[in-house]
Amino acid sequence: MNTAALFDDARARLTAAGAPREALGELVVPRRILGVARAPRIERRGAAWHLGALLLTDDAVLATGEIVRARQEARRGYTAESQRQRSELAFAARRGGFAEGETVHVGWRALSVDTPDAPLALQDGIPSIRWSAAGALMPLHAYLDERVALLLDPPAGA
Repeated sequence: MNTAALFDDARARLTAAGAPREALGELVVPRRILGVARAPRIERRGAAWHLGALLLTDDAVLATGEIVRARQEARRGYTAESQRQRSELAFAARRGGFAEGETVHVGWRALSVDTPDAPLALQDGIPSIRWSAAGALMPLHAYLDERVALLLDPPAGA
């Protein structure tokens, strides 16, 4: 089965089961007005099924970027700069109109199913995926089967 057919099959299964989707967002830095900077916000760009290293929309396959939960701004002390940056993204999502606690994917990028592009690859002619930075390639059909099953029937407590 080719790569596009594998994704079409996954879409059909997810749609038929009514699987939940998560929001896609894009960070927007507004222009300055009279030299005054305005706070960045994340604007909604659609929704996708989150399948581990991939996001699957009705008509595209995306590589995941950062995942944040929208929340209101609050004064906090941060022990790490990376923690402060993630909080700023969460605040930007809330400013962009996402509901409190809503999951938002930011920094995703479109993948081509015709020409393998990381994390997708061809290994011995078999569509495959590198599901983590340190992980080995895994056949795409097995990966999609596993991820679709987890999305449709998550483990207790997930």
